[in-house]
Amino acid sequence: MKGISILGSTGSIGRNTLRVVEHLGDLRVVAMAAGRNMSLFADQIEKFKPDLVSCDDSECARELRSELAGRGVAEPRIELNRDGLIAVATHPEAEIVVSATVGSVGFVPTLRAIEAGKQIALANKETLVMAGELMTAAAAKSGARLLPVDSEHNAIHQCLRGERLDEVRRLILTASGGPFRTKTKEEIESATREQALDHPNWDMGEKITIDSATLMNKGLEVIEAKWLFGVGPERIKVVVHPQSVVHSMVEMVDGSIIAQMGVTDMKHPIQYALTYPDRKKNCLQPLDITGLANLSFEEPDLDRFPCLGLAYDAIRAGGTMPAVLNAANEVAVRAFLDGRIKLNRIAAINRDVMSEHSPAEASTLQAVLDADEWARARAIMRIGVGAAAN
Repeated sequence: MKGISILGSTGSIGRNTLRVVEHLGDLRVVAMAAGRNMSLFADQIEKFKPDLVSCDDSECARELRSELAGRGVAEPRIELNRDGLIAVATHPEAEIVVSATVGSVGFVPTLRAIEAGKQIALANKETLVMAGELMTAAAAKSGARLLPVDSEHNAIHQCLRGERLDEVRRLILTASGGPFRTKTKEEIESATREQALDHPNWDMGEKITIDSATLMNKGLEVIEAKWLFGVGPERIKVVVHPQSVVHSMVEMVDGSIIAQMGVTDMKHPIQYALTYPDRKKNCLQPLDITGLANLSFEEPDLDRFPCLGLAYDAIRAGGTMPAVLNAANEVAVRAFLDGRIKLNRIAAINRDVMSEHSPAEASTLQAVLDADEWARARAIMRIGVGAAAN
């Protein structure tokens, strides 16, 4: 049985990964990392019996030990914080590492897993957004395989099987449009936290759901696609597809378009990444194409959703600019979720921080981390200035 480590086991992707592992029956969970949901984490440890686990801090570890003792479950080795995440990501018996943490916390652990030559099922898009050059160079050196779990990149990966990149005209990433696809600019500006979290198609964590509401999620995916598939931004197009049935497409130089379609369920791309290059029967009902009344596609509106345009700007600027955009956005999204700024301020903060940054080369870990730290500080300052003005 292949060993698997999971970074972010209590999140949406992590929980679905464990369902897929249970369905497949030929993978052994050797290590898991979670944040602060120790009750669910204890349930997972009891069921999958990993050798090693990691959580946020000593307080979480005490809670976890109490939870396990109450269940009569043998305690695995427990590590903490980033060192714990790295230990999980580099567990010697793990052939596959699922990188499913939210935000930049998974950046260094994923890099260490790549350097160790693991097969990476990548759901943490910030890893490639922050340091695509660094990550892909490390993968080329170690022989690690990067397999996307994002439904859009996973779809592109499937469409490109057997195709030559020089015959590809462009990649077409689909976006659901989120909860504000048909809303006016004014309605978006006054949107509440609850409205922004009410995604019409997908059940995701808070941060990625807000990114979907602003289309920043799609912008981050454009940056990620550049590094995953080796194409420039001029060959990556985004279209809004509210039904979320066509997960993405590839247009060939002869005008043919290859599309990947499927049910709206993350277990499909997760399983593809875990079993690649093989395909195995999954636990989902197949897509009933006779029940599809309508498939529509629209141009994204960059006036209402400026975050998508900022992502293209970041790619063109290059170097550390994508890391700066990612960091500023994480801070701004957290501020919105905490009720400190309005939704439209996310794009404004991202733009302001980017305008103050002179990108440097992103070929070293320290350069990326320095840019990330600088951008967070600038974003926090911007949020404070805005709050004072209000």
